[in-house]
Amino acid sequence: MLDHIGLKVRDVPASKAFYTQALAPLGYAVMMEWEGGVGLAAAGKPDFWLGQGEPNGGVHVAFASPDRKTVDAFHRAALAAGGQDNGAPGLRPHYHPNYYGAFVFDPDGNNIEAVCHTAEG
Repeated sequence: MLDHIGLKVRDVPASKAFYTQALAPLGYAVMMEWEGGVGLAAAGKPDFWLGQGEPNGGVHVAFASPDRKTVDAFHRAALAAGGQDNGAPGLRPHYHPNYYGAFVFDPDGNNIEAVCHTAEG
């Protein structure tokens, strides 16, 4: 089980704005800030950190979603926040029959996903 993950970003205020909007459907909000960084969480302690620096490039982060409609809401919010589409919401049966995900590139080119693994009617 992961405890937390951190990304280096070129522009902390821009990335904070992007992630605050994109992850709101998943219940994430800013929990902590300091000069050059921000920590976000859905509950409890921050588990997703953004820090000023040169991005590592090509990072993929997938956030668990409780249902498919929340995956859809994440995708809409991320695009509205300035993300670039990297895969519209839908089933990805090559992973497994119930894998429902959506993908966007963040302002630094990282591949950010919301995924639901349960079958829905």
